[in-house]
Amino acid sequence: MNAETLGKSIEASGLASSEKLLTVTQLTQLIKDNLESSYSDVVLVGEISNFKAHSSGHFYFSLKDEGAQISAVMFKGSNQRLKFVPENGMKVFGIGKISVYPPRGNYQIVLSRLEPEGRGALQLAFEQLREKLKLEGLFSADRKRPIPRFPEKIGIVTSPTGAAIQDMLSVLGRRFSGVELKILPVRVQGEGAAVEVARGIEWFNQFFSEMDVLIVGRGGGSLEDLWAFNEEIVARAIVNSKIPIISAVGHEVDFSIADMVADLRAPTPSAAAELVVSDRLETLRRLDSLSRRLRRSLDKLETLQMRVDELIQRLYRGLQRGLMERQAVFQRLQIRLSDRSPLLRLREVSHRYRDLSQRKLQALRRRIEAYQRRLESLDIKRQLLDPRSIMARGYSLVRIQKTGKIIRKVSEVQMGERLVIELAKGKITARVSS
Repeated sequence: MNAETLGKSIEASGLASSEKLLTVTQLTQLIKDNLESSYSDVVLVGEISNFKAHSSGHFYFSLKDEGAQISAVMFKGSNQRLKFVPENGMKVFGIGKISVYPPRGNYQIVLSRLEPEGRGALQLAFEQLREKLKLEGLFSADRKRPIPRFPEKIGIVTSPTGAAIQDMLSVLGRRFSGVELKILPVRVQGEGAAVEVARGIEWFNQFFSEMDVLIVGRGGGSLEDLWAFNEEIVARAIVNSKIPIISAVGHEVDFSIADMVADLRAPTPSAAAELVVSDRLETLRRLDSLSRRLRRSLDKLETLQMRVDELIQRLYRGLQRGLMERQAVFQRLQIRLSDRSPLLRLREVSHRYRDLSQRKLQALRRRIEAYQRRLESLDIKRQLLDPRSIMARGYSLVRIQKTGKIIRKVSEVQMGERLVIELAKGKITARVSS
């Protein structure tokens, strides 16, 4: 409406020229300026309703209490900093400024911050993510992989300056210094730390997939300090890792989302180092125990070999006695037959005893064959139990040359003493020098 038309409209309406004339836009702008200047820093408490996350990234909802409600908007730049996801029915504290949306003439609060009432934002975010991942089955023991008992290559994703890495290196060096370590330094606290930790896990999987196990973690701190290990990006990286992962976050009382999805949770970083490698002394004790068991087995084999030899001798003696007894019977029968004068009777008796002798000889041959098969079976067992068969696989016996005594421990030899090392093929003479 131009000025001439507006003047005619005023005259037609009978309004006094002294009265102030405003357009709707002008009035709305005045209200907007007044509200925004008067309520530029407002803290509201209310319940979320009609929540909508728009495709643009903005959040639109209402805050209400028992008597009223107000429209609220939280733009993408602000809500990206939220640690939790707003939900209908959630009571919150909203911090922002009052504004007016001119196209509709509605007033609203533009929020810059949002905090849950009663629980901290981090605690609520922790509970929400925990429930989400639990429903996906990511905490299930069936999904988790075993940690190798004797890893040779260990990767570590942690801060290079914290006490945690020093504790782990100290434990690894003390317990077993023979492992290969690769350390990827990352931030473990503050903005962007979660992204670095997740990328560190992905980096190992992409470029050093031959690692036997990864340790991911940091030392103790507050919930805010440990928060990088409660973010979904780190949890997903752990779940997607092809390398088994030990999570070592904070102290024993601290539990993170990373702990829950990892293949193994260690209460502290130093405990993770203890879990991932066996104690050197424990390993040596176990090897010594196995060595003693092997020596006892060799002694048992020697006893069994002697027993087999004894059985073979008894078997041969039994066969010889059986043959001699049957020969004696045969000779006696021949004498009795020769004492009979009638030729026919003699032939009949001779034929009968000849048949009898043949049957007995056949039976004897069968028994001899059975004994022979048994002997062959015993000989095979003897060969399997023979220490020389074991020695052919790389083992050896060490004896004192002078006495022939088998050496079972270091204290049984003296400096300068000559030793005989028996191999599968041949012997070696050596002298103790250290």
